[in-house]
Amino acid sequence: MIVTVASGKGGTGKTSVAVNMALSLENVQLLDCDVEEPNAYLFLDADLQHTEPVYTSIPLVDQQKCVYCGECSRACQFNALFVAPQKLLVFPELCHSCGGCAMVCPQAAISWEKHRIGAVKVGFADDLQLVYGELEVGKPLAVPIIKAVKNKMVASKNVILDSPPGASCPFVETVRGSDFCVLVTEPTPFGLHDLKIAVQALEKLKVPLGVVVNRAGIGDRQVYDYCQTQNIPLLLEIPYQRRIAELYSKGIPFSTEMPEWREKFQTLFSKIEELTKK
Repeated sequence: MIVTVASGKGGTGKTSVAVNMALSLENVQLLDCDVEEPNAYLFLDADLQHTEPVYTSIPLVDQQKCVYCGECSRACQFNALFVAPQKLLVFPELCHSCGGCAMVCPQAAISWEKHRIGAVKVGFADDLQLVYGELEVGKPLAVPIIKAVKNKMVASKNVILDSPPGASCPFVETVRGSDFCVLVTEPTPFGLHDLKIAVQALEKLKVPLGVVVNRAGIGDRQVYDYCQTQNIPLLLEIPYQRRIAELYSKGIPFSTEMPEWREKFQTLFSKIEELTKK
């Protein structure tokens, strides 16, 4: 089973939920797809085994063939090419590797070269395999890194994906192909606002979902009322509790120090299995 743990709003505790759920189950692989700020490894003290670079393809211009007609620049929807009187400039950070510039070039002056944007790292924390991506500073394209992380998915394992926050392209790429999505939220007006956006995105993607309320006890009841009216299953509540916060601040998954939570995360996964059978 493939389960994505996501949140419309950053800082709701989705990584904590993903890590604790992974540690509570057997035969699990944890994929941290929050490649702009991966932090699941901070909780796991994983033994890193290897690192693989991730590249995109960017235009390589043969300046001897180029006649500076501007066809490639006009075709590029991302303004990644600029034609000066005697030079064609390429801006790798803007290129989406679509290939349109090479297709329209009448001189066949454009080929491709590799452009490194980040890396995928693989390690183990005891029996739990952790895969995470890192987008290099200043590189804007997270999706190719996420795809590289997902390529490490092992079909024989239960896979938990830690999604980037929000509901933009990195979230969509992460959740695509998942059997279920757990949306982690907090019972506040901001939490409710961004939860609604994430729910709308998942409805478009036709991925079944449920909600985990973190820091339960603060805020108000609007998140609960919304879930009830939308018939969204409330899977788990994690209370706003000093002990949990202290362990989090030390980088310790609270299910390892509070064993009763291991059973609660196992129950959470069982609920997900039941919901995916309906």
